[in-house]
Amino acid sequence: MSSGQTISKNISEIIARYAPISLGADLSNFTDNEKSAISKLVSVGKLIDRLFLRQKWKGNESLLNQLLSANPRDENAILFFNLMKGPWDRVNGWVLPYPPNLPEVKPPGGNFYPEDMTKGEFNSWIEKLSSDDKKRAKGFYHTVKRHEDTGELYLNPYSIEYKDLLNDASDILKECAKLVENESLSEFLKSRAEAFLSNNYLDSEVDWLNINKESKIEVTVGPYEVYTDELFSSKSAFEFYVHARDFQSSKMLEKFSGSLQDVENHLPIPDEYKNKDLKVTPIVVVNQLYASGDVAVPMTAAYNLPNDEEAVKRGGSKLIIIKNVQEGKYQKILDPIAQLTVAHDQLQYLSFDAFFTHILLHEVAHSNGPHYIIGTDHETVRSRLQEYHSAIEEAKADITGLFAAELLLKKGVLTAPSLEQFYVSYLASAFRSIRFGINEAHGLGQCIQLNYILEEGGFEYDEQTKRFSVNFSKVPIAVSNLTRDILLMQGDGDKARVEQFISKYGKVRDIVEESLKRLENAKIPIDVRPIYKIEAENLL
Repeated sequence: MSSGQTISKNISEIIARYAPISLGADLSNFTDNEKSAISKLVSVGKLIDRLFLRQKWKGNESLLNQLLSANPRDENAILFFNLMKGPWDRVNGWVLPYPPNLPEVKPPGGNFYPEDMTKGEFNSWIEKLSSDDKKRAKGFYHTVKRHEDTGELYLNPYSIEYKDLLNDASDILKECAKLVENESLSEFLKSRAEAFLSNNYLDSEVDWLNINKESKIEVTVGPYEVYTDELFSSKSAFEFYVHARDFQSSKMLEKFSGSLQDVENHLPIPDEYKNKDLKVTPIVVVNQLYASGDVAVPMTAAYNLPNDEEAVKRGGSKLIIIKNVQEGKYQKILDPIAQLTVAHDQLQYLSFDAFFTHILLHEVAHSNGPHYIIGTDHETVRSRLQEYHSAIEEAKADITGLFAAELLLKKGVLTAPSLEQFYVSYLASAFRSIRFGINEAHGLGQCIQLNYILEEGGFEYDEQTKRFSVNFSKVPIAVSNLTRDILLMQGDGDKARVEQFISKYGKVRDIVEESLKRLENAKIPIDVRPIYKIEAENLL
């Protein structure tokens, strides 16, 4: 089916491409107050879900109300909408068939900008702004509106734009702050509640980074990722997570925290492109209890936040690894994909530990390399590369994480999985990500990597068996070269060169398309979808 093709009777077939997994954790050692706090936090999550729907498309809330009030209700259409956070299939661009006259595609700027605003109009407008307003216009926390009478553009802070929802969320977060028993978590909940009202997120970002490792509850709530803004990759979308910490697994991964600067020092790029003072990245392993907002499928298996460069400069970043989601993805998706795409003699190297550890290294690698254009201390890579930033940043994190795996094994920081396990599991995972579609940042980023490494001889394709394999002697050089090329392009901020690079490597080859069709015919799910125990079993 082509982009924009209407779904009719096959909505259930679309849903079946997302394997259900049950998500939760043992809360038996949580106090009654902590359980009450989690229940209230889920209420905040539901508000954040409504807010994100509004951010993604101006018609989302009305459409959901129509679906919920229809008689009879189409439960599959409602489930589809909730999975995609709108009427469009994120993989293939299909659109719900009713109500009629829905847009065939999501507006590139979501609901952050007027739908009729062009890039040229925006760029002309910001040239007339003060330096502070110009920064806000390009920044994370203001929408761009149009005056109805004059047609002129103006800025509106999130605290005003979403006041009806943020005020309520702020009140509940303050209640939760009184219930949780960890003081650092309480401090974050209070400061984030204030940020919802003030639109100043910097202090609360630092408080989030400072939630200490004794907290049983991990909460992420606020505006973070910029994927929804496909015009400029500037405006942050609201998301919400509440997790139970896995203390045993977190302790095992502490050794990675101190390796970030060493990886940076060994990157295959000139010194001027390297960060000299990377902060240690805390790594927290969790089991997800509930998520909402900017969490449409494909499901997030890990995240490294904050994204605000000022917050990172001040407080560093924190890596959250979602163990129960990763386990679901490996069992339901990656293993079946490998069985149909990877050379038979290399299937022995497929490994959950390699999959798990590479995702960790991917997230850590978001901190590596240049974040500001070389020669400046204020112009970000994100602002220069604009709509290409998300895909090239995901490719950077993937390939730099793989580069780091080899380095850490050589240095003895890692003793397992083996390098062969890393490479083969990474190869199989490429097909998992590309199936999300190359209109999505992770899918496009992985497509770029696969094509580059195939060209360099690090991966090979057998025409007889129709399977892919790793050339273990060539792949380390290919990984190093791709790491170098992407980091240099980011540091230079050369948008034209990045566009050419993506144009060359961001296409699905015939041999890859054939493999994707084989996976589709075998009805292997594209991803997983959550069934939250705290909702399904009324655990709170």
